[in-house]
Amino acid sequence: MNADLLNAALTAAQRGWPVFPLRPGSKVPALHGETRCPRTGACADGHAKPEQRATTDPDRIRTAWAAGAYNVGVATGPAGLVVIDLDPPKPSDPPGTLSGAQILDALCRATGETLPPTYTVTTPSGGRHRYFTAPAGIIMRSTQDILGRHIDTRAWGGYVVAPGSTTPTGAYTVTDDRPVAPLPAWLCAKLTEPPRIKAVPLSPTTVRPAGRRAAYADAALRNEEQAVANAPEGHRNQALVRAARALGRLIASGDLDRTLVEQALSRGAEAAGLKPYEYRSAITSALNWSIANNPAGRGAA
Repeated sequence: MNADLLNAALTAAQRGWPVFPLRPGSKVPALHGETRCPRTGACADGHAKPEQRATTDPDRIRTAWAAGAYNVGVATGPAGLVVIDLDPPKPSDPPGTLSGAQILDALCRATGETLPPTYTVTTPSGGRHRYFTAPAGIIMRSTQDILGRHIDTRAWGGYVVAPGSTTPTGAYTVTDDRPVAPLPAWLCAKLTEPPRIKAVPLSPTTVRPAGRRAAYADAALRNEEQAVANAPEGHRNQALVRAARALGRLIASGDLDRTLVEQALSRGAEAAGLKPYEYRSAITSALNWSIANNPAGRGAA
């Protein structure tokens, strides 16, 4: 086991990918955390994260993996990689939920774009890691759900589990050993463009709803934002989608501005403890659905 994992670490390092040890049979870094940092060695000037302590030095790798059967983490940012992590649906997802691979395929069809074949690793859960080289001169950050649900990317600020590593449910296995392809420009643009939905603080100068039903629309906006903010854990996404669909009807009728609704729902979501990657796609899809299903506007009963 140690020899196989050591070989996996050395193989990754030979590709120029800095590695660091993960706990045996796990995806969690084996290196000390910030609260237990001794502030010595690589951490003499402050706690160094695994990304900063990863190495391609064969001697350091042999020393580290001689201490145990550690899985192998690849620091994607320093490796110059952008890895698209395509997850299968979770057991808690409703029937019919698409996998990350299916959603990515649908995105390619919708945009008329393609992804080139590239080095690919299958994960124990049945997901896939598709490796790409990062474009020169651009700092690519790790993302979650920017391209769609069950699609994450690992770049700076993240890592992937290298092939050859194992968990109780199986092994990370190379299923396409061709050279790593460059990240397509269209995908780079999608991953680096500023997010359209932001939680903008409400200020006295914020434009309030106007129109025939201004008072009703204004009250609905406040109430739905508060409902999302007060949603208990386990019901936050449900509350967010319900609120977005309710307010989407007022966007369709012309009583509310979409940007104002997105900002209010984002504030509510963050107050409830949701992260941007958790609420952005939910707001967008729920508003799109509501607007598309309420096209009659002011004439609707």
